[in-house]
Amino acid sequence: MQFQIHNLAFIIYNYPPLPIFAPLNKMEDKRNIAILGSTGSIGTQALEVIKAHPDRFVVEVLVANTNVDLLIKQALEFKPNAVIIGDEKKYREVADVLLKEDIKVYSGAQSIVDIMQMDSIDLILTAMVGFSGLKPTMSAIKHGKSIALANKETLVVAGELVTALAKEKAVNILPVDSEHSAIFQCLAGEWHNKIEKIYLTASGGPFRNKTIEELRYITKEQALKHPNWEMGNKITIDSASLMNKGLEMIEAKWLFNLTAEQIDVIVHPQSIIHSIVQFQDGSMKAQMGLPDMKLPIQYAIAYPERLKSDFPRFSFMDYPQLTFEQADLKTFRNLSLAMEAMKKGGTMPCVLNAANEVAVQSFLEDKISFLGMSEVIEACMQKVDFIAKPTLEDYENIDAMTRRIAKEIISKQRVKTI
Repeated sequence: MQFQIHNLAFIIYNYPPLPIFAPLNKMEDKRNIAILGSTGSIGTQALEVIKAHPDRFVVEVLVANTNVDLLIKQALEFKPNAVIIGDEKKYREVADVLLKEDIKVYSGAQSIVDIMQMDSIDLILTAMVGFSGLKPTMSAIKHGKSIALANKETLVVAGELVTALAKEKAVNILPVDSEHSAIFQCLAGEWHNKIEKIYLTASGGPFRNKTIEELRYITKEQALKHPNWEMGNKITIDSASLMNKGLEMIEAKWLFNLTAEQIDVIVHPQSIIHSIVQFQDGSMKAQMGLPDMKLPIQYAIAYPERLKSDFPRFSFMDYPQLTFEQADLKTFRNLSLAMEAMKKGGTMPCVLNAANEVAVQSFLEDKISFLGMSEVIEACMQKVDFIAKPTLEDYENIDAMTRRIAKEIISKQRVKTI
């Protein structure tokens, strides 16, 4: 499969001493969007945003892993130039329906990487789950594509490589996670001012204020009931264990060129303040709104414009109190493990991420307990080789090694609850 190369010139991504997100040109023409992970929670909400603004956006490419039925339904509605199904065994099932609609159909991981150079793509929303989003994102940056990043694992695993390449290629990475979008919005007009600290807010998940003893008996059904946000299974479990907040800390380090000491987490159960920036003069900026992922998605893909929306509006009378608490690092050990990985750097965040992906899947399959996830992650961080200055190949090898070790730990039933 071959594509023509198209270099976009309207985005700059730089790091002196804070990242400068130079304004994009206003959208005089429609912006062609590729969505990696179109059948997931972020992807489906992005399509809702696009559908609400047909004069501003065109769906150019849709990528899904295994969900054939929804991918076909999306393609028939939005008529993209091309679709990719990650599972090569399902290619014929998709092609039989869509080729007759004059929609190109490809399959496999390499096709996802290759299509990033297609000349008609203006912006790529990366919403694939986990490590799988890294290589397509790197490919997109190499070909000068602007990135709306919803796959936090890309920066968790290889933040140094990704941001260095983005700087070299003058490509902007626009955050989609609500917390990072909030920081990005707070920094508008402030790029020349030094950040003293950022505070990522966390709802605390469904198990806020529970004890370690209570967490021993948590089921996946309980963990999948988030109090404020509707998300996919993996990120919902990560939110329940507070691993998601740890991954967001590492992502923020690279997105905003911060040190570990400049990043903190504060529990905010109402999920109205999405994050806070504190500047060197002591002033603080916060971005507020109801918990709805469509808003940060729209902000990223329409940047620098704020498009009119019919999203529900916040009312102070509905939230007469906004409260804040310290995160419990002793009970929710995943957050402290993520902080440890962030401080150590190198391949340690890659190990953390890979072990967590295996642990979460095993928890969803009832193979380990809720607390057992932390045991698997900590054991992998102790066992897997550490590389201080890794290459992309090193990251791939460490990821594979960690997954193998994590599965061995689980299969041999060496996981103990606290």
